[in-house]
Amino acid sequence: MLFNSLEFLIFLPIVFFFYWIVLSKNLKIQNSFILLSSYIFYGWWDWRYLSLIVMSTIIDYFMGLRIYNSVENKTKKFYLWISIFFNLSVLGFFKYFNFFINSWIDLLRLIGFEKQDTTLFKIIVPVGISFYTFQTMSYTLDIYYKKLKPNKDFISFATFVSFFPQLVAGPIERAKNLLPQINTARSFSYMQGIEGLRLILWGLFKKVVVADTLSIHVNMIFEDYNAYNGGVLFVGLIYFSFQIYCDFSGYSDIAIGTAKLLGLELMSNFKFPYFAKSLPQFWKRWHISLSTWFRDYLYIPLGGSKNGKIITIKNLFIVFLVSGMWHGASWTFVIWGIVHVMFYIPSIIIPGNHVYKKDLNNKESFLKLLNRIFQIGTTYFFTTLSWVFFRSENINDALGYLINTFKNFDFPNSNRGGIPFILLLIFIEKFIHKTERDLFSIKWIRSKKIKQILRILIYYGMVSSIIHFSKFEKPFIYFQF
Repeated sequence: MLFNSLEFLIFLPIVFFFYWIVLSKNLKIQNSFILLSSYIFYGWWDWRYLSLIVMSTIIDYFMGLRIYNSVENKTKKFYLWISIFFNLSVLGFFKYFNFFINSWIDLLRLIGFEKQDTTLFKIIVPVGISFYTFQTMSYTLDIYYKKLKPNKDFISFATFVSFFPQLVAGPIERAKNLLPQINTARSFSYMQGIEGLRLILWGLFKKVVVADTLSIHVNMIFEDYNAYNGGVLFVGLIYFSFQIYCDFSGYSDIAIGTAKLLGLELMSNFKFPYFAKSLPQFWKRWHISLSTWFRDYLYIPLGGSKNGKIITIKNLFIVFLVSGMWHGASWTFVIWGIVHVMFYIPSIIIPGNHVYKKDLNNKESFLKLLNRIFQIGTTYFFTTLSWVFFRSENINDALGYLINTFKNFDFPNSNRGGIPFILLLIFIEKFIHKTERDLFSIKWIRSKKIKQILRILIYYGMVSSIIHFSKFEKPFIYFQF
């Protein structure tokens, strides 16, 4: 079920009504209802793959208990590896089977064998499998590292694993944040509900109005990149950078807002990533739930940055390689991860000073401001270039796109949008970041009556725009992961 669908528009009020009006007096029944609703939400796509979520829930629930109750560390580690092996096996089979089969057949073709028909081997990737497998693995890992005690209530644990607002595309929640909320009796908060509705509205606006509109131009440019000059291709990359941000952060906003309607708080997944001054800072602001997952469960166990710059680079290489593969079973995602390591290395070799004064009355502060703008611009530039591997169907297309971008660069003319439209996008990006914080508060107006009128106009404009642009129910980009 898509957030931007008529089904969800009907589904959410029904869930809200029963959750708060009918079942709010009994926590276990309330959690059971959310669990059932989550299974309906996910099963709307394909009921057959619900078995994977159920199996993952059962195995990690019992492995968590076994790890905690075991005395010997060897036994604890054995049960931990059962959890990891099961989750990675399921993820590996469904997500990477096609990739390895096709790579093997391509290798055979290179040494003289005819290319075989691979349609018989085609495996459909279950929606959200990368998200919920990582979420359940973090549970057993936290128990093993003594950061968490196991949850004895199976219903609440199953609700944590399959909580429908963030089941398909995150945020990838930690048990220590979400489980205590699920285990605690909840009461409806008017302010929390209002904030949730605003986030849902804002997320739909970013997805339907901005991301889906840009996708039309992005698809046209990427599908026929040989027909355009370098300037148009570069504009296409900028379009995609805004598309993927508004698409993914829009989903996160809706997920967090929906959880708020149910009295639960999810972690923030984005913090103004395109205003990062370096690539390390970008990854602290982009898909935060995934980047912190890799930091805590892969980068730090490998040694992190404690053993010198060479080891740090090696650890980062492993993390970004795995991150690339997590995003998709394609060599383009592997290259995308490696490219980010290359962009990351300068910040390790030459650490920068990211402290800036806010006082602009002296020359030194003004120069630092210019330096900050330069750092933000270069970080955005290199991040945007790397998106070509993320968006392209294969490596040849990605390299061809980049070569054509710099080989025949010319500023786009006004008929195709060009520089004016790029400047408009930059303004929209700044507006989005600014209004995410205080669009609905309108702090700069003192009159309560004028504030109320402006809020109504803003709501009306956003809802009208969403209705106008929602001609098609386009899936969110991160559904494929």
